[in-house]
Amino acid sequence: MKKHIFLFLWCCILTVPGHAQQDPDEDVRVGLVLSGGGAKGLAHIGVLKAIEEAGVRIDYIGGTSMGGIIGALYASGYRAEQLDSIFHVVDFSELIQDNLPRSARTFYEKENYERYALTLPFDRFRVSFPRALSKGQNIYNLLVKLLYHVNDVEDFSKLPIPFFCIATNVETGEAVKLDKGYLPEAILASGAFPSLFNPVDIDGNVLIDGGVVNNYPIRELRKLGADKIIGVDVQDPLADRDQLSSAMDILFQINNYRTVNDMKLKREETDVYIKPDIKGFSVVSFDKGPVIIANGEEAGREHIAELEALAAKQRKREEPFRTPVRDSIDIDGLVLQGNEKYSRAYIKGKLRFTTSGRVSFQKFDQGLANLAATNNFESIRYRFLKDGDQEGRTMYMTLKENRNSMLLRFGLHYDALYKSAALVNLTKKQFLFDDDVLSVDLVLGDNFRYNLDYYIDKGFYWSFGVHSSYNRFDADVALENLPEGESEQWAGINQIGVNFSDLTNQIYLQTVFREEFSVGAGLEHKRLKMESKTVSDGSNRRETIFDNSDYFSLYGFMKLDTYDNRYFPKRGLYFNSDFHFYFASSDYHDNFSEFSIGKASAGIATPLVGRYLSLNVSTGAGTVFGETYADGLSFILGGYGNDLINNFTPFLGYDFMSFGGNSYIKAAATLDLEFIRKNHLNFTANMANTGEDIFAHGDWLDKPAYTGYAVGYGLETFLGPIELKYSWSPERGKGRWFFNLGFWF
Repeated sequence: MKKHIFLFLWCCILTVPGHAQQDPDEDVRVGLVLSGGGAKGLAHIGVLKAIEEAGVRIDYIGGTSMGGIIGALYASGYRAEQLDSIFHVVDFSELIQDNLPRSARTFYEKENYERYALTLPFDRFRVSFPRALSKGQNIYNLLVKLLYHVNDVEDFSKLPIPFFCIATNVETGEAVKLDKGYLPEAILASGAFPSLFNPVDIDGNVLIDGGVVNNYPIRELRKLGADKIIGVDVQDPLADRDQLSSAMDILFQINNYRTVNDMKLKREETDVYIKPDIKGFSVVSFDKGPVIIANGEEAGREHIAELEALAAKQRKREEPFRTPVRDSIDIDGLVLQGNEKYSRAYIKGKLRFTTSGRVSFQKFDQGLANLAATNNFESIRYRFLKDGDQEGRTMYMTLKENRNSMLLRFGLHYDALYKSAALVNLTKKQFLFDDDVLSVDLVLGDNFRYNLDYYIDKGFYWSFGVHSSYNRFDADVALENLPEGESEQWAGINQIGVNFSDLTNQIYLQTVFREEFSVGAGLEHKRLKMESKTVSDGSNRRETIFDNSDYFSLYGFMKLDTYDNRYFPKRGLYFNSDFHFYFASSDYHDNFSEFSIGKASAGIATPLVGRYLSLNVSTGAGTVFGETYADGLSFILGGYGNDLINNFTPFLGYDFMSFGGNSYIKAAATLDLEFIRKNHLNFTANMANTGEDIFAHGDWLDKPAYTGYAVGYGLETFLGPIELKYSWSPERGKGRWFFNLGFWF
């Protein structure tokens, strides 16, 4: 009897449902909703790690802004660890600011990028401001590459995990659900944070960040058929009065009113609500990414029991989809749309990759950077479609040309030679032709200067340019460096003040290869005036005039520049040479004869320890062929600077215009340590020989007559480099400080 009772009870136990046994017909569909929050959204990656560890199968994903970006990548097949790896190596400051490698910029744009601190649209002579800090081009390029394996999916419900994201129609203020179209473009629109990124045009709608109206799209996710919803909220709560210390804080507060109040209801609708610790982080705290991801993982683990309970109610999950690793793409044709002012040949010339064969993503990115660096396009959008049975994919590119053809630019600078200076520039593109540019610089301050450039850019073909500039400065010059015979009457005087001015006008032809190498030739007029008002030449004049002549020359030049940074190069090559044949002069001294001047400088930069320590070695030489009394064209060394004119050459350890002659040779080496991002400590050693005809007499091979050393600190800022150097020379026996603020011009 007892045996029968025991069997009966055992059968009853087997029929009672419990956690230890799952009904094979039971399955719970789980949706994941990810809120927006900028950099704080990186916490989603950490939460996904906990979700995967618990074994939860995600069936639907809906997200907004950064939640949309992370959600799309996860829905396309990336796993949490992969996302962690990707976002650990991405430099978000470079992405957000649309920074481009220096090698991508044209010679003209290199100078602009390294000269002006602020650029504003100035069409119709009215100053306006850009719609946002960034065009979002770099982020779009990255998303296209990361999502290339789902390039052909236009219905987001067909992704490995069905997905949608939310954007905001900026004209109507309505939420827009994006579940079809081109995935990289959709999530770019969802994350187009106002003022940070340009709005995105999709199907005629101008879209911005979905967080403005719906930062937690749980109800849209529920409608897809989710039984249970896991929600990750990285929104900030409303700030108190002590936290509202700026206009930006107040704007964020106003924007948060709706989303914070909505969350009070939406939180109740969430089955597993996860709130990572995002205190102290802002929407741009991408440099704190690893900490934010770790906080997300910690928050997810706090709910691990709830997540495991969900997983127990789901059928066995399928093997996760694995994203294929690709490093290249087969392109079979290029279709352009939106290019009205710029021809197909111009665009293909800038892209510099084949449109009928295999292209590595590295080369593809470089080509897009070249095109974007022209600053002629407000947006560059593209996708790859397979037409018929073709092996490769046609690249469809839609260009939105920049409507602002006139720009107003500004810069600030201070150094020991030119003193304080403010730069105002007016640039007009398409001045006479579609591919030309007119630029006028006015430098106001202690020394008035100007630069005028007109250039017709024909790329690989010969381009035409006109240049005019006026430059002046004052300097104290040791008498021993003045021309022979000039200083004999001033016995007992160590140095005098010299006023120098230069007016140069040029017309030239130039051709450029790969935006890194240029060669050209032209005709130049130069008016030089060099005088001193502190001493008299013994005549009735109160000043001494060393030169006041016009010079005319034919010249040629060659330049190679692959440095990754003009002021603190870590890698790359540099070579610059020119040759002038002076065939005529107004001849102030009445003793002119034809002469030539040739000079060249070269450098190589290479990293020594990762990206932190680098070495830059450079050399330069020049000489005069023939006899000349053009003192302002002699090789004069001393001081520190980047844009010294004519044949004035920097030399640390000595003051400006300290020594020179009709020929010189110089070598220098700089060790640079970037101990914190954009903060540099450096040490420089330079040596030189100079004098009269040192190459003809073999003196250039002698032990260096001049040596100098310097230690310095440099900081890269939006105004340009801020540098402080202490330099000294064993020959002089004393040191000198150099201070520089801002881009050189």
